[in-house]
Amino acid sequence: MKPTSKNIQPGTYKPNTTATSVTTTAYRQQEIHSLPQQEGYGWLHVAKRIALLIAGALIMSFNLNTFVPAAQTLPGGFAGVTVLTQRIASTFFNYTVSYSLIYLLLNSVPAIISFFFIGRKFTLYSLVMIVLSSVFTDILPLIIQLPPPSSNTVICAVFGGLCNASAVYCCLMAGATSGGTDFIAIFISERWGKDAWNYILTFNILVLCVSGFLFNWEMALYSMVFQFVSTQTINYLYKRYKKATLLVISEHWEEIFELIKETTHHDATLFRGIGYPVEKTRHLLYCVVSADEVRRLTPAIREIDPKAFINILKTQELLGHFYRKPND
Repeated sequence: MKPTSKNIQPGTYKPNTTATSVTTTAYRQQEIHSLPQQEGYGWLHVAKRIALLIAGALIMSFNLNTFVPAAQTLPGGFAGVTVLTQRIASTFFNYTVSYSLIYLLLNSVPAIISFFFIGRKFTLYSLVMIVLSSVFTDILPLIIQLPPPSSNTVICAVFGGLCNASAVYCCLMAGATSGGTDFIAIFISERWGKDAWNYILTFNILVLCVSGFLFNWEMALYSMVFQFVSTQTINYLYKRYKKATLLVISEHWEEIFELIKETTHHDATLFRGIGYPVEKTRHLLYCVVSADEVRRLTPAIREIDPKAFINILKTQELLGHFYRKPND
């Protein structure tokens, strides 16, 4: 139903009789169940996800065979645990262990948890990424000899962290993860609605402390640089669990509300006020959306009303119902 002025009460807006929070946007429950049927899951969608996973797997395997050994650093998550296990087996037991074997074993339990608590397709696509990255890491050195990219350890640590972040970001954009601690990070984010990448950084630092104790503290410190660059890059790029408050003053508020509803599946709150010094009635739409949705909304709002006054605020914490598209 298209909103009209007859539906409006001062300081609040209700598109239907369904109640809407006055402090945050809310998505109507009857629409939540119908959303998955509205999303496109055609072959183009699947092909795009697979392409992103292949790209992520290639970047990760390239990183593990170039920047990581050149700088003697450890990658993040279970990949780092796998590399550390290989080094322990090689150094103390003179035994070579397959990267794929260890990595797949470590990911088995988080994958089962993800399958039941995060999403089935999400987990299956993640398993594709885990298998591809494991196989590529083992066979890439057999296909092509990759020379060390640099003799400078700092450069290798920084660019290795960027490569690792790029690989993980490709997975996240494909609706999957690179496995291991990423499963845990997504689970925490889905359950409590907050970024968990800094918690993963803490886990990685503990792994690095073990590496420093067993091998070389200098390399462990370089690995911390690697981890910091990687986690902060992901935290900056991936905004699914960040929220932004959108305040829009416009005479075309009805069209803008329809845009917000169709684009983000959130409702909004309408406030009426007096603009000074002309003392003219103004309409302000208040809406909380995901930070990544702001990128799509602001240009579209400008198309509807080039004169719209838009204020975007970072939402530090949000209490109350907030709809987030579930992982498939």
